[in-house]
Amino acid sequence: MTAIELRNIENYACRGVNLKVFSGELLVLLCPNGAGKTTLLNIIAGLTGYRGSVHFDGRPIDELPTQERKVGYLFQDLVLFPHLDMASNIAYGLRVQRWSNEKIELRVKELLRLFKIEHLAAAYPWHLSGGEKQRVALSRALAPYPKILLLDEPLSSLDWQTSQYLRFELKDLQRQLGITTLYVTHDLTEAKDVADRMAIVLEGRIEQIGRLEDLQTGPWAKQT
Repeated sequence: MTAIELRNIENYACRGVNLKVFSGELLVLLCPNGAGKTTLLNIIAGLTGYRGSVHFDGRPIDELPTQERKVGYLFQDLVLFPHLDMASNIAYGLRVQRWSNEKIELRVKELLRLFKIEHLAAAYPWHLSGGEKQRVALSRALAPYPKILLLDEPLSSLDWQTSQYLRFELKDLQRQLGITTLYVTHDLTEAKDVADRMAIVLEGRIEQIGRLEDLQTGPWAKQT
């Protein structure tokens, strides 16, 4: 498990962001569209430029390229490869990292079992429901044993019933794995269901941070 700290982060969307994410917690970034929450995930993953410093377990990682930060990232657009079946989609990043075929096969089977999607191993994306695609995409993000998991509005494309079911499943999985997770949403109900703590982001700044009971009142509530 890895603790994250952002120190005085600045760029085109962020305005002096200071943020600590405790080891093993699920922190929700709650804010309206365009407030800078996705940019913060991209900074942690090393996908966009910034001033300031990002620390993992107290060590600066600003000079580390994306592939060495050991971050799993589930983008808002799932981007499953349409020409690959689900087992191959999950294995894709492992092949890029040159894992052996034996290790890839074992890891893919483990994830298919964990997400209860063994029956989808040979299926292609167009055969899957929204919830099934979400499980495959999350499996792919977790495949290389990342230290940190970044989830950018992971349930926004799903219907209400599927979203409600998956948010509890995702929270249970996060607790089971103990992986430090940042979860972006603009849905307050969704945030309440999954968060250990919430950070309210408005116009590129952290306005409030704390547990749900600490954030029941305030100007942010009118903007979510």
